[in-house]
Amino acid sequence: MEFNEKLQLLRKQQEMTQEQLAEKLFVSRTAVSKWESGKGYPNIDSLRNLAEVFSVSIDELLSGEELMEAAESEKRQTLRGMQGLLFGILDLLAAGFFFVPLLSQKEGNYYATVTLTQFQDTSPVLLAITYGFLILMVVVGILELVLLRRGVGQWWKGVSSFSLGWNALAVLFFISTRQLYVSAFLFLFIMVKVVLLIKGNQTK
Repeated sequence: MEFNEKLQLLRKQQEMTQEQLAEKLFVSRTAVSKWESGKGYPNIDSLRNLAEVFSVSIDELLSGEELMEAAESEKRQTLRGMQGLLFGILDLLAAGFFFVPLLSQKEGNYYATVTLTQFQDTSPVLLAITYGFLILMVVVGILELVLLRRGVGQWWKGVSSFSLGWNALAVLFFISTRQLYVSAFLFLFIMVKVVLLIKGNQTK
């Protein structure tokens, strides 16, 4: 008998709904539904809690092969969580450009580095675009961290792709406006994100 079938059987024997089991395990009902439909496995902590709730051993819940698959699944989830955390932090770092003097501004016969709030050496349209790029990066960073905290896994591919693409557009924009310091930092962010995605793909 597969794990999902055992879980359904044990839950029904205890006359529990998915919601009631989820409350005992401190997980969402969606997670329990996913396990029972065979679309995933609980992490090690949830497995221990399941074994305790139903007074069985983990070996009775999972076969050796399923246990290995569950461990691999948890490893992927942990890595994805780390990727989401680092993506969010990198995007939030864009807020630093509002306070750290990295923008070049012409003052007389020389160029000075200023913060974004001090930056005036451009047209209102370019200034608005500059603000737009950096503000949206910060918003995406906040979204990534909020979704990560809520355990929403489906968002990862779409949000990470958007984050990377927006970061690349920002680099091209700042290069075109000759803001080399900002471009260099954002390019570094892209490189870190690409490395994270490559490492994530290698573990699949």
